[in-house]
Amino acid sequence: MSRIGKQPVDIPSGVTIEVNADNVVTVKGPKGQLTQQFVKDINVKVEDAKCILDRPSDSKKHKALHGLSRSLIANMVEGVTNGFKYNLELVGVGYKAVVQGDVLDLSIGYSHNILFQAPEGVTFTADTPKGKAPQVSVEGIDKQLVGQVTAKLRSLRPVEPYKGKGIRFVGEQIRRKAGKTAAK
Repeated sequence: MSRIGKQPVDIPSGVTIEVNADNVVTVKGPKGQLTQQFVKDINVKVEDAKCILDRPSDSKKHKALHGLSRSLIANMVEGVTNGFKYNLELVGVGYKAVVQGDVLDLSIGYSHNILFQAPEGVTFTADTPKGKAPQVSVEGIDKQLVGQVTAKLRSLRPVEPYKGKGIRFVGEQIRRKAGKTAAK
């Protein structure tokens, strides 16, 4: 059996899971509501504050879908209870970040500022601690959407290995390269 798929998903108090006839799972919690459609082959049941998933056979496809479906439901439950948050820092001289409503205004070394519109369900917060690099937090209840927005932000200015300038996670270690040495 799938090691991940056979584990039941614990449903905390305040969270409800509804399974539709079309295998559409809706998870409601204190932070919001998430809906996801799953493959018909995977059977989703809710019993005694636990969500249990079953598969019809031991084929490779069904094993993979079993673990995937369980992980997606666990992420939905985690999202509506606690949410997901990624912290990024902007390392570079003159790099700044300002939030104006749901638009993130980034000044990251280009000739123009970059305006990044937050998709629905994602919020930005910007902070500039004294003596440190500016920081941007990306928050939301959908793990996939928050991760995708974070990856898009990081791709605007990837960290370069010589000076370490760019957008990175807070506390991320970057492999640095030695520069050229002057010829004598």
